[in-house]
Amino acid sequence: MRSSGPSGVWHGAALGLAATLAVTVLIVLPPAVSLAVAGFALRDRPDVQLGVQSIHWEDKGAFTGETSAPMARDCGATVALVGHSERRQLFGETDDMTARKCAAAVRAGLTPLLCVGERIEERDRGITLAVVLRQVKAGLSRLDKSHIASMAIAYEPVWAIGTGKTARPEDATIVHTAIRRHLREVITSRAEDVAILYGGSVTADNTAELLAAPEVDGLLVGGASLDADTWARITGP
Repeated sequence: MRSSGPSGVWHGAALGLAATLAVTVLIVLPPAVSLAVAGFALRDRPDVQLGVQSIHWEDKGAFTGETSAPMARDCGATVALVGHSERRQLFGETDDMTARKCAAAVRAGLTPLLCVGERIEERDRGITLAVVLRQVKAGLSRLDKSHIASMAIAYEPVWAIGTGKTARPEDATIVHTAIRRHLREVITSRAEDVAILYGGSVTADNTAELLAAPEVDGLLVGGASLDADTWARITGP
């Protein structure tokens, strides 16, 4: 899923996610209630993909209120966001759940976009890499090598989400490099195929600086994706 140049990913309440150079791939992740409508609206836009914000780890069953990966696929989704910090922090999503969700996405033919990141207290304790790598290893644990090579990973430090605080480009590079190193241990040269994105208070003003950082293949953009003018600045030439 890694592009040949900088990638961008956008997500917010109207959750959007995108990837690339001059945005060669755009992936929009709307709320589940709007998934089918968004899929219909994008039917003539091969340059825009559709993603789902969250899925259940079972393909079917009595799970009222949940969206299964096959349901999302039938609405036109090709990407599934897994382990977003809000799912982890507010809804108790565990590492085991993210592993099962990544596997469910693959079973349905969706590309998992695994989100990982540390809380401020973990950062202050100096265990950022330990936390992030634990989350990465868990997310990959039920996937075979070919599926790992075709997925994407987003590093989103929890302390930077919606706070106005952003990791310095060099900090993002340190974490992304550690993730890439682990991927090389697991899938060798195919690790270069995996897009590793940064998310956390991304704005139009810091987009270029972040994308210029080594090993940052793209951006996971939250609130900034909800303002049309800001969005245009981020995705523009």
